[in-house]
Amino acid sequence: MENILRPLIVFGGSVVFTLVIGWATDQLLRKADERHSETPLWGLLRRGRVPYQLVLCAAMLRGSYDQARLFRTHSAGIGQTLTLVLIGATAWLVVRIAAAVVETTYSRYARAHHDPARVRRVRTQVSLIMRVVTAVVGVVAVAAMLLTFPAMRAAGASLLASAGILGIVAGVAAQSTLSNMFAGLQIAFGDMVRIGDTVVVEGEWGTVEEITLTFLTVRTWDERRITMPVSYFTSKPFENWSRGGNQMTGIVYWHLDHTAPIEEMRERLRDILRECPAWDGRAYGLVVTDSTPNTIQVRALVTAKDADDIWTVRVTVREQMIDWLCKTHPYALPRVNTADAVLPPGRTSPDGHRDGHADGATANRFHEPPRTGRG
Repeated sequence: MENILRPLIVFGGSVVFTLVIGWATDQLLRKADERHSETPLWGLLRRGRVPYQLVLCAAMLRGSYDQARLFRTHSAGIGQTLTLVLIGATAWLVVRIAAAVVETTYSRYARAHHDPARVRRVRTQVSLIMRVVTAVVGVVAVAAMLLTFPAMRAAGASLLASAGILGIVAGVAAQSTLSNMFAGLQIAFGDMVRIGDTVVVEGEWGTVEEITLTFLTVRTWDERRITMPVSYFTSKPFENWSRGGNQMTGIVYWHLDHTAPIEEMRERLRDILRECPAWDGRAYGLVVTDSTPNTIQVRALVTAKDADDIWTVRVTVREQMIDWLCKTHPYALPRVNTADAVLPPGRTSPDGHRDGHADGATANRFHEPPRTGRG
């Protein structure tokens, strides 16, 4: 009877104790979250209740397993397994607690500062710091698990002795990876590019969606994702439209006939912008920037608060201006000239006709149709 009750008391007591302590801790965190709603710390800590209960249960079972006197022939293997579970659960719990603290710090900073550029910079730094913490905790946990095996302890001296050679080999083999990792830290704390920035890389326009220690993801306007090594942003030039503020200036071009009504187009541009909600009202302008034998190049300058709005303003101005020209000034649109060329004064065309600047009698004589009949 004792052989049955003892394991039940040991294992059942450990599970019950874990559930009771876990429930009590969760209730305390819930009340703290309701009382201090200005900070998300207590609510975020509740996400760690599963690893917290797993740590309690593993610790209780590891400490009381010898008292159960069960499976004595496999006690060493079971004890080793419980130790590994305890180490893994502890690492999991540490990562959850660190994530809660870091997220709370970022939330407070975001509420206290209304500058989007600063908030994005801190968000980028927080993301990379959290990844570093997770990697360090994972490495330490794996090392602690390996050290629980006696064979690993015996091999420790030889591993340490060859650490210098292994370090050199690993450094040469992982040169690009290490450079990307240092580049990621440089981006995070150098404020070169941040999550949410609008950038142009390799001719593609998009928004920075994710930054890690080794790669960066840009989401393009057509929902594609471009994944690039972070070392690209530290070694090559790129456009960051969000740096120094989100306000932008856009340009719209038209190729029109030389007779285009430029002054009326300026007035029409002003009316279009006044009816466009995306225009921020800072500036606008319309000038002729170039001319060719057949057309002139007209440039409109418009402004907006960010990259999305400047795109809306540009397409709106382009479409409405072309529609207005088609309806009211169709002659201003570019066309192919098929008329005879006007010759310089005194020149004669191949058919013997003189230019149009000759006197009227001569012109009438050349173009007068032959007379037939009398009178």
